[in-house]
This record gives sequence, C-alpha cells and structure tokens, in this order.
Amino acid sequence: MAGKDAYHHGDLRAACLRAARELLEEDGGGALSIRAVARRAGVSPAAPYRHYPDRDALVNAVAAQGYRELADALVAADPAPATPADLAAVAVAHVAFARDHPALFRLMFADPCAPAGQERAEATAAVHAYLTDSIGRAFPEADPGALSWGVIGLVQGLAFLHLEGEFGQQGREAVAERVRVAVLAVLGAGGGGGGGS
Repeated sequence: MAGKDAYHHGDLRAACLRAARELLEEDGGGALSIRAVARRAGVSPAAPYRHYPDRDALVNAVAAQGYRELADALVAADPAPATPADLAAVAVAHVAFARDHPALFRLMFADPCAPAGQERAEATAAVHAYLTDSIGRAFPEADPGALSWGVIGLVQGLAFLHLEGEFGQQGREAVAERVRVAVLAVLGAGGGGGGGS
C-alpha cells in the first residue's frame, strides 16, 4: 500500500483512476466510491477530493479514460475506414472492447454523463467524430450524421447482446463473424448508395 507522500508529485490522479478501474472490474462498480478509491490507492480519505469533488466526477474521469481506450482500439482496427468491410472490422473491435472490459463498457454507455463532465464529453465526441468521418468516406452520398447514429445503435446493441449472453458460449471468432455479417447486412441494405463492399 502506497504512502501518502508517493502522490505529492502529480501521481494522485493516476493512482485514483487506477484504483477506480480495479474496483470497477472487481464488482461492476457497486463499490466505486471516493472512500473506496482512497482506501485502494493507499491515501487519506480526503486526498481524492483534490481531483474529484464527488463520485460523478470520478465516474466521468473513468469513463473518459475508457472512451480514449475505445478510440485507440477502433483506430488500431482501421485508422481511416472507407468501405463497409472496413466499418465491419471497426464494429468487431468495438464489440471486442466491450467483451474485454465489460464493467468499464457498461459504465461508459449506461451511466449518464454529469453536466460538468467535460473530459468525458470530449472523449465521447472524439469517438463519434471518428465514426461519422468513417461513414462519410464509406458512403459519400449518405447523410453521415444520420447513418453514423444508425451504425452506432446497431454496434452498441450487438455489444450489449454479447455482454448479456445472447450470443451463447461462442468463441471470439464466431462472435466477430456474427458482428461482421450483421453490420455488412445493414450497411449493404441501407448505406445510401455510396461506397463499395
């Protein structure tokens, strides 16, 4: 357990986020509180309040970190998707992120963003901008804003179906193929006439 002095040089915020992530993965967020984070980080109960005035601020910081990690995973799947097949690969990466970080994913998408959650709002906007730009490249004649919300809804639905066990005990490759086929089916049917497959 780290002593309080270990956090005097800018490490406190990172230590609190790390502790919050550990608690989140252990029990899904039920024990995620400022006091529990302080205990886990090995600091005084008041120390986290230097960065997080309340639980909402802490949750927003954890969610923002999750959105940045999700953005990295999507860009790693394809930095500039331009076809329905590219978008399907990005969708597979999105669902894989949900599978690998189920508690974080639920917190990111099920827990509302507090009004003061600017960091979280900016991280969310960056993911949405990446997807909207990708849709615009793949379907230049479609309304990228409208179509991106449709694709986001589809992929989010697939991710939560997977988390709820609706795909059964399928392995990673089988789930990836199910996601790929579903996205290509929808984009092929309603992509707006642009792009290719």
